[in-house]
Amino acid sequence: MKALFDEYCTEASIAVTKKYSTSFYKGVSFLDKKIRNDVHAVYGFVRFADEIVDSFHGFEKETLLKEFKAETYRAIERKISLNPILNSFQKSVNDYQIDHELIEAFFHSMEMDLNPVEYDQSKYKEYIFGSAEVVGLMCLKIFVYGSQEEYDKLKPYAMKLGSAFQKINFLRDLKDDIGDLGRLYFPHIGDGGIQPEDKLEIELEIEKEFQEAYQGIKMLPKSSRLGVYVSYVYYTKLLAKIKEKTIKELMNKRIRISDEKKLMLLFGSYVRNSVNAL
Repeated sequence: MKALFDEYCTEASIAVTKKYSTSFYKGVSFLDKKIRNDVHAVYGFVRFADEIVDSFHGFEKETLLKEFKAETYRAIERKISLNPILNSFQKSVNDYQIDHELIEAFFHSMEMDLNPVEYDQSKYKEYIFGSAEVVGLMCLKIFVYGSQEEYDKLKPYAMKLGSAFQKINFLRDLKDDIGDLGRLYFPHIGDGGIQPEDKLEIELEIEKEFQEAYQGIKMLPKSSRLGVYVSYVYYTKLLAKIKEKTIKELMNKRIRISDEKKLMLLFGSYVRNSVNAL
């Protein structure tokens, strides 16, 4: 039965989310049940592509990514795939009419990760758009149940939130990105590496984007507001910890939020949303 296969595929996407990001998994659990599986489907899709470029060392990454991209578009066109992750993703894309240009932009950023890139301001924005902002926009189309009018209204805020999240990831992943993968996404960094003044400028950019994104979170439907707010709070706490660290400390250890602290953040977010205090 096709329904049984689809159920298995959904479970596969959920398992990917839970395995790779317990924080995102918990955030999704605060979304309306009607849309949780679709968001898991988006996460599973982007995670698999990201794994190709970040983890599959010793394999033909370019070929694997090219094949995954072709399989993605075939799945969307046929409305089925024997790849469980792509089968779940195609269903969400087709059900909510997610713009294929967002998918194309995402793959473009993944392709940029295949080889060293010297990032100027233009390429920096281009990469962030494709690797993070479009993922937020895919989820936004799900959050508004496919409404183009609501999507267009909230689009700028979703992009700001995605950008802020990605820049925080850049800062907390300095050790892996620079040390292991040889990547430095921030533009106009001299031979001496990131300096304190560079770090401060990036942090101020993130804070400004968070301020703008927060206005959009408050306008989200109730069915998705709490889930997005939980992720927002989690990342603001990550930023606070990053601000306390030096570049050397960030290069030595990835910043994390303890499980106990995460539970406190989740509870606080739930209470604020319950009393309409967002």
